[in-house]
Amino acid sequence: MVSLSRVEDRPTPPQVYNWRVYFNAFAATFAAVMIGYDSAFIGTSISLASFKEEFGLDTLSTTEFNFTSANIVSTFQAGCFFGALFGYPIGYFLGRKYGLLFSSLVFNVGAALQIAASSKTGLGIIYGGRVLCGLAIGIASNLAPIYVAEIAPPAIRGRLIGLYEFCWQIGGVVEGFWINYGVTLHIPAGHKQWLIAFAVQLIPGGLLTIGSLLMTESPRWLMSRDREEDALRSLTYLRHLPRDADYVQEELFETREAIKHERSLAGAGFFGPLRTVFSSPKLMGRLALASSLFAWQNATGINAINYYSPTIFKSVGVTGSSSLLTTGVYGLIKMTGAVVWLMYLIDTLGRRKLFFGGSLGGAVCMYYIGAYIAIAKPAQHPTKTLSPGGKSAIAFFYLWTVFYSPTWNGTPWVVSAEFFPQHVRTFTSACSAASNWLYTFIIARFTPQMFQTMGYGVYLFFASLMICSIPFIFFLLPETKRVPLEYMDDLFGADVKPWNAHQIVMERVAKDHSNGVSKNRAERGLARDDGEEVDTSKESNDGEKGAEDRFEHTR
Repeated sequence: MVSLSRVEDRPTPPQVYNWRVYFNAFAATFAAVMIGYDSAFIGTSISLASFKEEFGLDTLSTTEFNFTSANIVSTFQAGCFFGALFGYPIGYFLGRKYGLLFSSLVFNVGAALQIAASSKTGLGIIYGGRVLCGLAIGIASNLAPIYVAEIAPPAIRGRLIGLYEFCWQIGGVVEGFWINYGVTLHIPAGHKQWLIAFAVQLIPGGLLTIGSLLMTESPRWLMSRDREEDALRSLTYLRHLPRDADYVQEELFETREAIKHERSLAGAGFFGPLRTVFSSPKLMGRLALASSLFAWQNATGINAINYYSPTIFKSVGVTGSSSLLTTGVYGLIKMTGAVVWLMYLIDTLGRRKLFFGGSLGGAVCMYYIGAYIAIAKPAQHPTKTLSPGGKSAIAFFYLWTVFYSPTWNGTPWVVSAEFFPQHVRTFTSACSAASNWLYTFIIARFTPQMFQTMGYGVYLFFASLMICSIPFIFFLLPETKRVPLEYMDDLFGADVKPWNAHQIVMERVAKDHSNGVSKNRAERGLARDDGEEVDTSKESNDGEKGAEDRFEHTR
């Protein structure tokens, strides 16, 4: 649970909690504003009559328009997929600071291309700009949380990484949903109306560029590149302490030893973590399980709603500017749920219960919405005001958001970060991020066609998938709540099953603590990794640190 109190792993000078570390963390997590905005604004922008008229989309048949709108939206996710993968080599060779700077510059070029589009240029320049923005966002979604995790003092790591999720929601709600509502009310239909929403992309992109230039590089990355003097200089700046301070020297020593340890496990260089993962069937199995969570996340229908919210609300009878207002309220509920998840639910209820509750409650809501549309057929009976049945459908849609936001929204990112040992986590995090964007691309590309051919069946389809996710989670996913990272392999041992692994492992943890074995185990560096005894003496063996690390890739 993230709170304003601090639980320190060792006595810490008060100077460590200074404005510099907060500023650098916020500068990096501001990338999430860029991500949130781009994910939210496009669906409402291309639904504007002014945009359709500008590019001749108002003359297309429904099938042709659905095809075009799907291409506009999904080229972004395709770019994100490859950007998430490219984030690994970019972060390795350029570092976190210049990787984020590179990301922001690419994003701004992509945004500028979209702004230059008009009836004379056609949609081609928008496609190109969307791909570039996607590449940039994929890179940033990989590097920003890693950077914050590496610079944050342990006692406030969860709080600082939590800024990433908060900024994501700010970008989606304040900018992505409400700006389109504002321009619809106050800007006359025409070129300027749709252009404003596209131009706003330059605000978070430009601010990330400025923030990246002002950031200091991660001391941990500098140490990994054998630049110890630069690492010391960066660490003294971030901790606001002299270079000979005990706290600084201890942290520098721990970082040096941790990097040596990781190299001994995965091998030195860029390809070490790749070889480790691909040569281990058990790690590959965990990677497949982590990837599948993002498939089930998209199976809730979330990205169909994010990118095509006007279409969603039109299907239940909401039209005109009311559709944009309804979308804005949806965004506010989503943000509120994310904050509740971050502050309380994730480390209180655990992962499996959140998945179960989100799937079951969300499925009931989707079944109701589908049943209403099947019976009332609101699209065939348009009215200026919503019927009581339409209002109930909107209420169930908001209720679906209440179930989804504090469950499936961020939990897959937490689990995918917990599953893997530290020495391969940077690579597996890149794979997890890429998985998310791949499944998002599939949903974004085919949602318009699904609504055209399936109608209310789309809601029944997503509801049924949510029901199917329940046995999948029960039989395959062990609970990871409060499990120390050095015991994570035990959750996948031959002597436990996913539904009882947590209880058995936590009893083992308690027994080891009571016998003094846990400390011994960490000091000796003996932990099971794919059935072999390996040296993990520098792995995290502190429960609090494990809890903080779980926020490393929160969405």
